[in-house]
Amino acid sequence: MKTNFDVPQLLLRIALGLGFIFPVMDRMGWLGLPGEMGNAWGNWHNFISYTYTLMPYLDLPVVNIIGAIATVMEALFGIAMIIGFKTRMAAYGSAFLTLAFAVSMLLFAGYRAPFSYSVFVCSAASWLLAKIPYYKWSADNIA
Repeated sequence: MKTNFDVPQLLLRIALGLGFIFPVMDRMGWLGLPGEMGNAWGNWHNFISYTYTLMPYLDLPVVNIIGAIATVMEALFGIAMIIGFKTRMAAYGSAFLTLAFAVSMLLFAGYRAPFSYSVFVCSAASWLLAKIPYYKWSADNIA
């Protein structure tokens, strides 16, 4: 049986990529004010305040650094998945990053939080994307 993943992998790459890019834009304030048009944070301060609730065992300056690192990783994974550059590596990175988010949310925000925000789904989808053998319509195929 031959399985064709061409369209599903493209749609999954775009959905996951945008799923990382929009939250990054939200926390930078590029999508508007907090609560406006579905914005969760609306600015960096609100994002770090929420991040601190997921890491209460760390000092706020450390949380700020970790939030910045996570934001850079999310932006890179998002862009890489959308254009299909180092897709497998981006997908594995995304899977582990979102799994870390999910576990932290589970422990510090309650059992419903990671399910309400589909963080486990994002992690599993990233893992699935990493296992697809070939990424048609991607920068990985150039050269």
